[in-house]
Amino acid sequence: MSEQTPIIHYADVSLFQQNNLVLSDIQLKILPGEFVYLIGTTGSGKSTLIKSLYGELPVERGTASIAGFDLTKLKISQIPLLRRKLGVVFQDFQLLFDRDVEDNLDFVLRATDWKNKADCKQRIDEVLEMVGLQTKHHKMPHELSGGEQQRLAIARALLNKPEVIIADEPTGNLDPNTSDDILRLLHHISSKGTAILMATHDYRILDQFPSHVIRCEGGKVLVNKLLKQAN
Repeated sequence: MSEQTPIIHYADVSLFQQNNLVLSDIQLKILPGEFVYLIGTTGSGKSTLIKSLYGELPVERGTASIAGFDLTKLKISQIPLLRRKLGVVFQDFQLLFDRDVEDNLDFVLRATDWKNKADCKQRIDEVLEMVGLQTKHHKMPHELSGGEQQRLAIARALLNKPEVIIADEPTGNLDPNTSDDILRLLHHISSKGTAILMATHDYRILDQFPSHVIRCEGGKVLVNKLLKQAN
């Protein structure tokens, strides 16, 4: 059986912010369908690593690829194409509060060159069913609970059938029970073949939903560093 090609592959990568070295000698492989937690204290480089993955921060040293894109050769014009291969979920949801659930999703589809209204409607129906919001098409975001708002954000991330979802503290504003619901959903999505990299400060989640862990610490990225070993 042939070895799977990593969906994310960093080798000998160093990342800089304003000419300051933040992370060095990054060695990282994430396979399709893997669920990986990203942990580390504030200022340890988690955000730097995440920004490099979706093209906000250039990779100037080493070898780096994600979803078939060479990040060391990424042109500004290619960034929108890269981001269609990725789904990004934020702590603060970043929803459009002046339009309903369906229009939040339709806005993204039109912005990524979906033209056919019937195709858009079908895809919106599909992702809302995937996240359990199939009855919420015409609710406004403020009418949804926090957990439902994050489910909508996840639905938005799924629209273009991404190969990777980058979830940056997706449970940071949610209570434990709602956080668990979101984790179950993300793990289910991962089980269907989408790689997920989830940054979190909530170490309770790592016990409840164990998986691979990488940790930013001391300017390094430590791979498969279990919490009990890292403390």
